[in-house]
Amino acid sequence: MNENELVARNVRRYRLERAMSLGELARRSGLSKQTLSKIEQGVGNPTIETLSQLGAALDVTARRLLTEWGTPVYVQRAGDSEWAESASWSERMLDETYGSGYVRTLVLRLERTGAEPNVIEPHAPGTLHHIYVITGKLRTGPLNDTVDLAAGDFVRFPGDIPHRHMCLSERVVAHMVTTIPQVRQFGPTVTRMASGSSAVGGSDH
Repeated sequence: MNENELVARNVRRYRLERAMSLGELARRSGLSKQTLSKIEQGVGNPTIETLSQLGAALDVTARRLLTEWGTPVYVQRAGDSEWAESASWSERMLDETYGSGYVRTLVLRLERTGAEPNVIEPHAPGTLHHIYVITGKLRTGPLNDTVDLAAGDFVRFPGDIPHRHMCLSERVVAHMVTTIPQVRQFGPTVTRMASGSSAVGGSDH
């Protein structure tokens, strides 16, 4: 994916998350609908100034429009890991992600039952799962891109598409961190009535 395609995907994604029409984004950004349409089709060539205008209208930084969300699946095998050593401890970097929102941390325990594992429905847009296998063997990831993991392996994959976890050993224990971006919603809009009174529309939810 080149930069124009990445910007196109992100602009459309953020716009739809905020339930904004192309016309509304044009009004907020000061850009024409024709320009925005070309950008969302990946055939535009937005300047830094244009990205800044779009970011301000979408309530994100221009950097966010150039950041890949959710893909690809990233795997770090135990045998390929590197440890940083100091006098009193050692550490292994698993992953770094950019964004804002909230983080959910849990220990995942699975047992093999022989039944077909359930498909987990997509979470909020931009959600990422980060899984480190402590014991056992696990098959996990998007339905069309699962990976097999053993103890010491790490994977990061998008949680905003259908995915599943499958126990390949008798039991699996894994540490899972889920990062979910927080999208600040625009406040209510006020529509002036003909009588001079006002009606409040829109929602923060």
